[in-house]
Amino acid sequence: MTSASSPSFPADAGPRVTILGGGPAGVGAAYMLSQSGKAKPILLERGATVGGNSGSFLHDGVHCDYGSHRLHPASDPAILAMIRGLLGDDLLTRPRHGRIRLKGSWIHFPLKPADLLMKMPKGFALSLLMDMATKPFRKGAATPEAETFATILHKELGPAMCEGFYYPYMKKLWALPPEQLAVTLARRRISGSSITKIIKKVLGQLPGIKKPQTGIFYYPKTGFGLISEALKAGAERQGTQAQMGASVSAIEHEGGKVRAVRYATAQGEQRIETDHVWSTIPLSQLVRMMEPAAPAAVLSAADRMRYRGMILIYITLDQDQYTEYDAHYFPELNVPISRLSEPKNYSASSEPKGQTVLCAELPCDPHEDLWAMTDDQLGQKLCDWLVATGLPKPKLKASLTRRLSHAYPVYDRDFETHFAVLDNYVGSVDGLLTFGRQGLFAHDNTHHALAMSAAAVECIDAAGRFDHARWAEHRKEFEHHVVED
Repeated sequence: MTSASSPSFPADAGPRVTILGGGPAGVGAAYMLSQSGKAKPILLERGATVGGNSGSFLHDGVHCDYGSHRLHPASDPAILAMIRGLLGDDLLTRPRHGRIRLKGSWIHFPLKPADLLMKMPKGFALSLLMDMATKPFRKGAATPEAETFATILHKELGPAMCEGFYYPYMKKLWALPPEQLAVTLARRRISGSSITKIIKKVLGQLPGIKKPQTGIFYYPKTGFGLISEALKAGAERQGTQAQMGASVSAIEHEGGKVRAVRYATAQGEQRIETDHVWSTIPLSQLVRMMEPAAPAAVLSAADRMRYRGMILIYITLDQDQYTEYDAHYFPELNVPISRLSEPKNYSASSEPKGQTVLCAELPCDPHEDLWAMTDDQLGQKLCDWLVATGLPKPKLKASLTRRLSHAYPVYDRDFETHFAVLDNYVGSVDGLLTFGRQGLFAHDNTHHALAMSAAAVECIDAAGRFDHARWAEHRKEFEHHVVED
């Protein structure tokens, strides 16, 4: 039965657009669509708050994120201006001050010339120079069919960078050897991380060459989730209806067109008749919600799409600050975590006094042994891992975890084949659109997700007509997004 509190589209709302998912892509689309005046959408979010994996929460007096998040200067100026307009002085400009562990040594990240000269292991540095010199003579795979992530990176970057950084880090993130990762992933990594580009970035830190935006990032005063919260609030002021605690159960379609969305809340089953469904939820989940059901081949492809899980380990320490660094990166396999962040250092907060929180990102899937450990066990494990790298012994007070089953899309060698099946099916249903990290299986930053939202809004008009040709052009642009670490 439909509850009386169920949201419904006003008569003057324009095209009826229902947005699934309240992460940055979803709330961004709701804000920009309502601001455009083309429509007043309804936003459905399963959680109690917006932000998704880019959200924040208050823990032991510290504003914590779900991992390490930054708003990068590489953001589209229009996207950045939009966020500045919503957050005002609550959007801080912060210096990047992290470290990466390479061959047992700590090197500043982003890379700095002096730090590289003084702290990079000399043998590793010599190997990098040798790889640069011998690049013209390195051979790739014998045939295009034989190409893998490993062969492409080895040819373009050389064995030192691959074996010392990329191969172990990728294996840690996706739990696959580099030979089983997608060729597409390698090409995107090369486009942003060739040795030549790395050297340019390092030289770009020198006085007289350094640009104003080099070595900085933007961060909301009370956590990264403030961006999504501000977008939601702005969207609601402009007529968007946001329904939290809404678990979508079905997307009704008939005659090749979406008709309605059904979802459950604490008040019971709800149903919204709609013209458009814009989905930012995992693509493999979306196709399973279709009613009538998607064809067997589509459901089979959905079963083969994989996501990497993540355990976020938060430890509260009886000390003002653990280190001066905002983040530590661990590409080596002998340390299970991939990154450690200290939220107070992101926002330059001095509160609460005498206490800080660390957040460690542990790539892990639900079937692995570490997933079954208690919060306290994982907190103690984290302390042991940190001490083993030479970091100070944390003054542990308490431990907490958050477990994400869909943290990263897994780019195995077959993902493009399965994705194409799902993508073609979604494209065959008029009014159904998917975008965002989960919706397009894209390992992108927040500013990329918001750029997708802006593109979707551009493609629809006030009469509800959607420009599919223009959207196809945007999709090609999305393929060139380069992740900022």
